[in-house]
Amino acid sequence: MDRPERLQNAEEPILVPQGVSLGYARVPTAEQSLKSQRQQLVAAGCYDVYADQGKSGATMARPQLEACLRALQPGNTLVVTKLDRLGRTVRGLVELLDSLKDRGVAFRSLSEGIDTTTPQGRLMFNIVASVAEMERELIRERTMAGLAAATGKGGRPPRLQPHDVREARRLREAEAWSLDRIAAKFKVSRSTVIRALRQDGLSGAGYAEENPDSSPREPLDGPSAQTTPDRRPGIPR
Repeated sequence: MDRPERLQNAEEPILVPQGVSLGYARVPTAEQSLKSQRQQLVAAGCYDVYADQGKSGATMARPQLEACLRALQPGNTLVVTKLDRLGRTVRGLVELLDSLKDRGVAFRSLSEGIDTTTPQGRLMFNIVASVAEMERELIRERTMAGLAAATGKGGRPPRLQPHDVREARRLREAEAWSLDRIAAKFKVSRSTVIRALRQDGLSGAGYAEENPDSSPREPLDGPSAQTTPDRRPGIPR
């Protein structure tokens, strides 16, 4: 079957033969090639292929996609090589799929094996779209965490927050709790409690070791810690 002739700067043909498939391809940058997607779509039996180059999938406003959607008629099938070529959000994809269904147009995605002419295919479409969106969210979260760590704003937060440090100090000083008992209460190690109680004040901003001669120390190994003329009460080794 001959494809409709395309004229430069002219509107795409609105009508295509009933029962044929139209392919859609997209790459997000002008430097990327559409050749592989075109080849796959032609091999899949597409009657014609529409392609957007240098267009993000974050928006549905893509000229060739709009032309493809205008050309689709009842009985036609829209084919893409991969689901994310069509869109990047579950909501946008589902809305587009619903509009195609209302028009009597089917949908296929080659990589995921999705074919909405079957109930299984429609179910698979929703599952794959949801997983793809979740994967993008996880990638974005990891990227933001990496950027924060690179600029000194990330890293692992302290195990004991300021209010935990205040409570630990109260239990130690007022109620004479042992270090092991305090550690068990807050579900941290004994050394974490020791480092927290070594800090000047109760800010709990960090747990780096302080100079023993410049930080106030307290008898943390029991209420009856001994002192000597040359030694202040210290942290148990």
